[in-house]
Parts: sequence; C-alpha cells; structure tokens
Amino acid sequence: MGAAVDELRASLRLLRSPRFGTFWFASFLSNVGTWAQQVAEPWLLLNLGASPFIVGLDAFASSAPVWALTVLGGALADHADRRRVIAACQSLQMLCPALLTGMLVLRMPVHPALVVVLSLVVGITDALSMPSFQSIVPTLVARDEIPRGLALNATQFNLSRIAGPALAGALLASVGAAACFGVSAASYVPFVGVALWILPRRVVRGDLSGARNPFAGLGAILAAPRLRGALLTVFASSLLCAPLVTFCPVLVRSAFGGSASHYSLAVGAFGVGGLVGATLLLAVPPTQDRRRWSAAAAIAHALLVIASSQARWYWVLPLTTALAGAAMTVSSTSANGILQGTSDPRLLGRAAGMFMLAMRGGMSLGSLLTGATVGALGVRRALLVDGVLALVVQAAVARAWLRNPPKEAP
Repeated sequence: MGAAVDELRASLRLLRSPRFGTFWFASFLSNVGTWAQQVAEPWLLLNLGASPFIVGLDAFASSAPVWALTVLGGALADHADRRRVIAACQSLQMLCPALLTGMLVLRMPVHPALVVVLSLVVGITDALSMPSFQSIVPTLVARDEIPRGLALNATQFNLSRIAGPALAGALLASVGAAACFGVSAASYVPFVGVALWILPRRVVRGDLSGARNPFAGLGAILAAPRLRGALLTVFASSLLCAPLVTFCPVLVRSAFGGSASHYSLAVGAFGVGGLVGATLLLAVPPTQDRRRWSAAAAIAHALLVIASSQARWYWVLPLTTALAGAAMTVSSTSANGILQGTSDPRLLGRAAGMFMLAMRGGMSLGSLLTGATVGALGVRRALLVDGVLALVVQAAVARAWLRNPPKEAP
C-alpha cells in the first residue's frame, strides 16, 4: 500500500512542471467542450428526426477519416512543427461548433445532413492533428516517466468525461443544444494558445530512409508482437465495445424512456469510471507488465457491454457504464504506454498515429456497423452481439499477446 501511495505522489509531481501542468489544464478545458458537444449532438439529431442509423453515421463521419489520414498525420508529427499542426487543425475544427451555435441561436433550419458533414470536417482535422497531440506527452517528460504522463493525461480526459456531460445535461435541460456547441467552440481557444506557446518548438527528425514516405517505419511497428498486440486490443475494444457510449442515447430513450438528464448521467458515469481507472494506473509502477492490465481490462469491458445491453432497470446502466469506463481507460492507456514507451523515438508520431487509427478507426467502423444492426435487431440485441464478439476476440488476442515474456524487445 505504501509503495502505491509513493508511486501516486511521484506521478502527481509531474503536474508541477510548468510545461506539462499547463498542457494538462488546457487539454482538460478543451475536452470538456468536446464532451459537451458529443453529448448534445446525438440528442440534437434525434430531436431533428434522425434515425439511429444517422446517429451511427454521424459518429462514423467524425472518426472515419482516420483510416485515410492518420498515417499522414503521424508523418507530420515526426517531421513537422507539431505546434503549428495542432493550432491550424484545431482552429479549423473550432468553426464547426461555432457554425451550429449561430444557426441554432438564430433559429435557422438545421438538417441532419449538415451535422454529419460538419462531423466529417472534425474527423479530417482530428486525423491530421491527433498523432501530434498524442506524441506531445513523451516530449514533456522523461522516457521512464511516459507511463505516468499518459496516465495523468488520461485523468484529465476522464475528468472532462464527467464535467462535459454534466455541463451538457444542465445546458440541454435549461438553455438547449446551442449552448453546448457554444461551449465547445470557446474551449478551443486556450488549447490553441498553449499549443503555440508552451509546446516544444522542435521535433525529433529521424534519419530513416524514405522519411518523407508516411508509411516508412510502420512495418517495424506492426512486426513487433508486443506492439501489435497492443494495437489489436485497442482496435477490438473500439470496434465492438465503444458503441455502448455512441448508442447510449438510443438505449436510454427506447429501452428506459429516459430524458436528456438520464442520458447525461449514464455518459457522465462512464467518465467517473474512466477517472477511477486512470487514477489506479497512477499507482502502478512503470516497470510492471502493462500487457496483463490491458488484456484483462479489455475482457472486462466486453463483459460490461453485455451486462449493459441486458439491464432491465435504468439504475443499473450508470453502474455498468462506470465500470466500462474504468475498464476502457485501463486497457487503452496501458496499451498506449507500451506503444509510446517502447517504440523507436524516430517513429513516435507514427506509433501515436497507429494508436489513433486503432482507436478512432475502430470506433468509426463500430458505430456504422452497430447503427445498421440496431435498426435490424434493436439496440439491446445489437449491443449484446457486440459484447459477445468482443469477449471472444479479446480472449484470443490476449492468449497470443501474453505468450511472450515481458522482457521481449519491441
């Protein structure tokens, strides 16, 4: 117990660093706005008369560009000024919620197709900038403290999962969706300022042959069993388990007859669980084998999707989503720590890009496929199928991933 407390204190000391601490706080504000928008958007679509398939299509549009552009984004992270990449993409992205805010305030007609198109713009800018964002933490902390830095970054992300949906629920009930989109647009400003001011001006420029080729070095990442297992675990969870959050408004409305407040509570509980999971990782020494943490949590996540799909009383749903949030955070953050802590420093951006491809790409495909099955089977059965498939796949991936000893070189 004492060792865990000491490890927690060592992790929290990173927040005293001006660079890391400022980056952490600006990221938190930005993510609060993002989550407020993500809670409001599917609810807005349903109120505009959109079908569950359109809700899934909207989530797909915001994540699908990672399939085509994340590799390029990883190359930009390795060979361009990350500050400018982030600032340019985030500034363009900010215009999307700002446009929706103006249209809703002025009571202009908003068609679901416009919301989907704006989500696509957000997805494109995310695909190009998120590898730069993901590879920032390893440049702000020592290499042996990367797992701590990533775990701390996960705490702010999951704090925003709590604050963002709570804020969105209050705004949806009192003011309306326009306020949520307005908060989202405003939240970009401090983060863009930090990207230009506090983040490192230089990037590591590798001497790999064909460095201008965005695909250079990806074979080395995929060929390493330790790294490949991390990517497969994240992809399977994103593909088959992430739809629980995407289709939470459909589940709340159709299965429980709930309101926006019920939906906000269920999504906020997911953030509470994620915060608990991230805090747990802060107390885990960086020397521990993170593969076991990631694999076990991924299997637990699958079981919780099954439990959520079969819940008969609403009060069960926030409990299962909270546990699912903890499981997802432990699994994905541990996998990300393996990728960024053991990859060649010259390929750090591309390793971050592969992580984003596995996570966001899996989410996009999972949202689209689950959106189709919800229409055919209903939301409960669709999520049940997702959970059972995830359980089978994660068990198989874990068996292969854990076969090699922890000391295996990447």
